[in-house]
Amino acid sequence: MDADEIDWNRTLREQWEHHWNHQLRERLDGLTDDEYFWSPVPDAWSVRPRGTSTAPVQVGAGDFTMDYAIPEPVPAAFTTIAWRLGHVIVGVLAARNASHFGAPAASYDSWEYAGTAAAALDQLEAQVAVWTAGVLALDEAELRVPVGAKEPYPDSPMADLVLHIHRELIHHLSEVCLLRDLYLHTTNGATR
Repeated sequence: MDADEIDWNRTLREQWEHHWNHQLRERLDGLTDDEYFWSPVPDAWSVRPRGTSTAPVQVGAGDFTMDYAIPEPVPAAFTTIAWRLGHVIVGVLAARNASHFGAPAASYDSWEYAGTAAAALDQLEAQVAVWTAGVLALDEAELRVPVGAKEPYPDSPMADLVLHIHRELIHHLSEVCLLRDLYLHTTNGATR
């Protein structure tokens, strides 16, 4: 088989779907609120009830906000599972789903962050479903079209964005799994 015969859409999707279906999704089952909000270090950024954060900036439209700073501190703040899921749900998926696949507009400022682990996983599942359906609908020509001004690299083809988003998902959600392992081993699995 030569490169012209490869189903590039399937290949791109498989990179993410294999990880999600066989390595990651099951590891998120049973995520508790204690794990979701657990901070292994002082002053970790998180998702917090509105008005309770001491971060330089709090973003969000609902009862919970996400800690933030502009410019980002050096070194970067350590972040909780709640923060990492918020980043993946909004910055990695929802904003891209809105820009490229017709989903409602989404930004860190306008998002209603989840106040429970279950609600965050529901948001994640919903955004993953929109992203996956959007990528599935792309044909070979659409994978080659430049992403445009919606993205930092407007001349890059959509296939590059798909690969980037998949790398981001695998990276950050693997961090979530690692934090779950750390929680289990440092709190004696109190809630798992």
